[in-house]
Amino acid sequence: MRDMPLAQIENLGVTFRSDAGDTVAVRDVSFDILPGETLAIVGESGSGKSVTSLALMRLVGFDGGRITGGRLMFDAGSGPLELGKLTQKQMRSLRGARIGMIFQEPMTALNPVFTIGRQLTEGLRKHKHLSRAAARTKALELLQEVRLSEPERRLSQYPHELSGGMRQRVMIAMALACEPRLLIADEPTTALDVTTQAEILALIDRLRHDHGTAVLFITHDMAVVAQVADRVVVLKDGEKVEEGPVSKVFSAPSHPYTRKLLAAVPRLGDMRGKPAPQPFALDPEASPKPIPGQGTELLRVEHLSTRFPVRGGLLRRIVGRVHAVEDVSFRINAGQTLALVGESGCGKSTVGRSLLRLVEPDRGRISLGGQDITALPAAELRRARAQMQMIFQDPYGSLNPVLRLAEQVAEPLRNFTNQNKAQRTDRVTALFDRVGLPGSFLDRYPHELSGGQRQRVAIARALALNPKLIVADEAVSALDVSVQAQVLNLLMELQAELGLSYLFISHDMAVVERVSHHVAVMYAGRIVERGPRAAVLENPRHPYTRALLRAVPVADPAQRRQISDLSFKPIPSPIHPKDHDPGPSLYREVSRDHVVLTSDCGY
Repeated sequence: MRDMPLAQIENLGVTFRSDAGDTVAVRDVSFDILPGETLAIVGESGSGKSVTSLALMRLVGFDGGRITGGRLMFDAGSGPLELGKLTQKQMRSLRGARIGMIFQEPMTALNPVFTIGRQLTEGLRKHKHLSRAAARTKALELLQEVRLSEPERRLSQYPHELSGGMRQRVMIAMALACEPRLLIADEPTTALDVTTQAEILALIDRLRHDHGTAVLFITHDMAVVAQVADRVVVLKDGEKVEEGPVSKVFSAPSHPYTRKLLAAVPRLGDMRGKPAPQPFALDPEASPKPIPGQGTELLRVEHLSTRFPVRGGLLRRIVGRVHAVEDVSFRINAGQTLALVGESGCGKSTVGRSLLRLVEPDRGRISLGGQDITALPAAELRRARAQMQMIFQDPYGSLNPVLRLAEQVAEPLRNFTNQNKAQRTDRVTALFDRVGLPGSFLDRYPHELSGGQRQRVAIARALALNPKLIVADEAVSALDVSVQAQVLNLLMELQAELGLSYLFISHDMAVVERVSHHVAVMYAGRIVERGPRAAVLENPRHPYTRALLRAVPVADPAQRRQISDLSFKPIPSPIHPKDHDPGPSLYREVSRDHVVLTSDCGY
């Protein structure tokens, strides 16, 4: 029956044991999930959202935690079961088949030594008892449903060969494979661009309607909550502070913490009429000042192309190339921000890595402060990288799991400065304070932090050397809205104080509007539109830019988008024969510094 809960969490308590003693992660939390309902859990990073979901899956014990109180009830189809009394063997039969989970960090949730096809078919063969061929066919259908380009080829690839957004879509396909009764979605759209996010939300919603699947949706994105949730539970410091229907929580929040969360949500259109980026007004007594930047050029990129070989046959010869970045040009002035937006897999991250020559570009010129980065030998390139730092997309993958956080943030100081240990310690402590992390975290390891806290450590490490240019690859995508606003303010304050320049890679258009001076929109390896922020976002000329802006979710349940309002096109394959010449990118100037691609890009 619809009124009988599918899952019940009663007075849940979870504690983690560490060298410093026991840490209470969840305290006396209770809520129900009804069949076919979407319940959203929101709160800051470290509030206990993910721990609550892991407790329901009985997975917290594998990470040093233990359930200290409460009951976990779940109806697997034959009546309520108390999950806390089941053996691990019984739980394995429920996980994947009856309870599916989309984990927060796909790179760490996917096995690096197995192909995507192997990992997708594993659950189908175990729970659905499909043959190898039937499981592969079903896996192919799932990858098509989550709109992954070239699904046949993806089945034989490994996780490291996919972009962050592609890996997230694979995780979603795995969770949906057995059509579970309860789908736990832990930040499922964090790494996704707005068009793919809209499709994934529509896919989850269709599963909910067609099969009566209940969804426990864990997110820090309040706009997504407004689009998908029926009810909302707000957690703070491991405790439930508010629960209610989504319309009531958004229109009349009763708890001060909920009001604070909603006040920190960036909304597309907030910067209309403001010529320069401006920090969030988090302090009512301080008036945020715009950041105009400087007129001097810091970075110039000309005709950048980066391609990756595709090998095949018995001798593993090169049979084609992935045209990840094709004929990309732009410039960034000192103290200014260029935002690079587009779908996952369009080449945004490859552009950022190519600037630092973490991947070698095939052609083009990269000039930083007049110095040609593409022509530097290894020793000089290493010195030049002190002026260019990167905040990576996956914080867990970019942090060393066996080193304490203080050592990792101090590493660039050891490598590039003559500071002694005491000076390095003072600098690291100050950096932790600047990104909103307590000093007690200095001696922790990455696995002891939430996803958002790990991302703040990565930002602190990037700031350590006071670089001229920072490539921020989805730097705030893992952060909840209040911390996101604080970190964005921090990045903008540092920009104003130190004249920092940013290449800001993001899929969040509201954040892009807040921080950027200029915007470049990428599709299938090419920039399709580029110009001042107001010109591109308020007067988009390319059809793909217009589609992106139409897909942006609005943080208002009364303005939910219908899937019929959105138009999606299949993503063209970036793989071409090895002798393929795609031709140059040709642009038309529609206004000052505002250009639109006129040559073919596949959209």
